[in-house]
Amino acid sequence: MVLTSVILEFDGVVWEWRGPAPYHFVSVPEDECVELAEAAALVSYGWGMIPVTVTVGDTSVTTSLWPKDGGYVVPLKDKLRAAEGIALGDVVTVRLSVDVRPR
Repeated sequence: MVLTSVILEFDGVVWEWRGPAPYHFVSVPEDECVELAEAAALVSYGWGMIPVTVTVGDTSVTTSLWPKDGGYVVPLKDKLRAAEGIALGDVVTVRLSVDVRPR
Protein backbone atom coordinates (compact mmCIF):
# COMPACT_ATOMS: atom_id res chain seq x y z
CA MET A 1 0.00 0.00 0.00
CA VAL A 2 1.31 3.44 -0.94
CA LEU A 3 0.80 6.23 1.56
CA THR A 4 -0.87 9.22 -0.19
CA SER A 5 -2.01 11.33 2.74
CA VAL A 6 -2.15 11.48 6.49
CA ILE A 7 -5.12 13.10 8.20
CA LEU A 8 -5.07 13.63 11.96
CA GLU A 9 -7.44 15.38 14.35
CA PHE A 10 -6.77 16.28 17.96
CA ASP A 11 -7.49 18.89 20.64
CA GLY A 12 -4.81 21.13 22.08
CA VAL A 13 -4.20 24.29 24.08
CA VAL A 14 -3.02 27.40 22.24
CA TRP A 15 0.31 28.62 23.62
CA GLU A 16 2.65 31.43 22.68
CA TRP A 17 6.37 31.56 21.99
CA ARG A 18 7.57 35.06 22.69
CA GLY A 19 10.44 36.00 20.46
CA PRO A 20 11.20 38.94 18.23
CA ALA A 21 7.99 37.98 16.39
CA PRO A 22 5.60 36.07 18.68
CA TYR A 23 4.01 32.89 17.37
CA HIS A 24 0.99 30.93 18.57
CA PHE A 25 1.12 27.13 18.52
CA VAL A 26 -0.70 23.94 19.44
CA SER A 27 1.45 20.92 20.33
CA VAL A 28 0.81 17.70 18.40
CA PRO A 29 0.11 14.90 20.91
CA GLU A 30 2.69 12.09 21.13
CA ASP A 31 0.48 9.42 19.51
CA GLU A 32 -0.16 11.65 16.49
CA CYS A 33 3.58 12.41 16.22
CA VAL A 34 4.18 8.67 15.86
CA GLU A 35 1.65 8.59 13.00
CA LEU A 36 3.46 11.48 11.32
CA ALA A 37 6.80 9.63 11.30
CA GLU A 38 6.21 7.76 8.03
CA ALA A 39 4.91 10.85 6.26
CA ALA A 40 7.78 12.95 7.61
CA ALA A 41 10.32 10.71 5.90
CA LEU A 42 8.59 11.43 2.57
CA VAL A 43 7.83 15.16 2.79
CA SER A 44 10.09 16.80 5.38
CA TYR A 45 12.29 19.65 4.27
CA GLY A 46 14.87 21.86 6.00
CA TRP A 47 15.11 21.42 9.77
CA GLY A 48 12.51 18.63 9.74
CA MET A 49 9.57 20.84 8.80
CA ILE A 50 6.46 19.02 7.47
CA PRO A 51 4.15 20.89 5.06
CA VAL A 52 0.49 20.55 6.09
CA THR A 53 -2.97 21.99 5.67
CA VAL A 54 -4.34 23.00 9.07
CA THR A 55 -8.06 23.34 9.70
CA VAL A 56 -9.61 24.80 12.82
CA GLY A 57 -13.34 25.30 12.71
CA ASP A 58 -14.27 26.42 9.18
CA THR A 59 -10.85 27.91 8.36
CA SER A 60 -7.99 26.13 6.58
CA VAL A 61 -4.47 27.43 5.94
CA THR A 62 -1.27 25.92 4.63
CA THR A 63 1.77 25.96 6.89
CA SER A 64 4.43 23.58 8.17
CA LEU A 65 4.75 21.66 11.41
CA TRP A 66 7.82 22.67 13.40
CA PRO A 67 9.88 19.98 15.14
CA LYS A 68 10.19 20.62 18.90
CA ASP A 69 11.46 18.40 21.72
CA GLY A 70 11.09 15.17 19.72
CA GLY A 71 7.57 16.04 18.56
CA TYR A 72 5.89 18.71 16.45
CA VAL A 73 4.03 21.96 16.99
CA VAL A 74 1.41 23.54 14.73
CA PRO A 75 1.85 27.26 14.11
CA LEU A 76 -1.51 29.05 14.11
CA LYS A 77 -1.35 31.86 11.58
CA ASP A 78 -2.92 35.22 12.46
CA LYS A 79 -5.43 34.74 9.60
CA LEU A 80 -6.69 31.48 11.14
CA ARG A 81 -6.79 32.81 14.69
CA ALA A 82 -8.67 35.96 13.66
CA ALA A 83 -11.19 34.07 11.51
CA GLU A 84 -11.98 31.62 14.30
CA GLY A 85 -11.70 34.03 17.26
CA ILE A 86 -8.89 31.99 18.83
CA ALA A 87 -7.11 33.38 21.90
CA LEU A 88 -4.12 32.32 23.95
CA GLY A 89 -5.08 29.44 26.27
CA ASP A 90 -8.08 28.32 24.20
CA VAL A 91 -8.53 24.60 23.55
CA VAL A 92 -9.03 24.06 19.82
CA THR A 93 -9.68 21.04 17.62
CA VAL A 94 -6.97 20.86 14.97
CA ARG A 95 -7.23 18.84 11.77
CA LEU A 96 -3.96 18.22 9.92
CA SER A 97 -3.69 16.98 6.35
CA VAL A 98 -0.30 15.93 5.00
CA ASP A 99 -0.14 15.28 1.26
CA VAL A 100 2.54 12.67 0.56
CA ARG A 101 1.76 11.98 -3.10
CA PRO A 102 4.69 12.26 -5.48
CA ARG A 103 5.05 15.73 -6.92
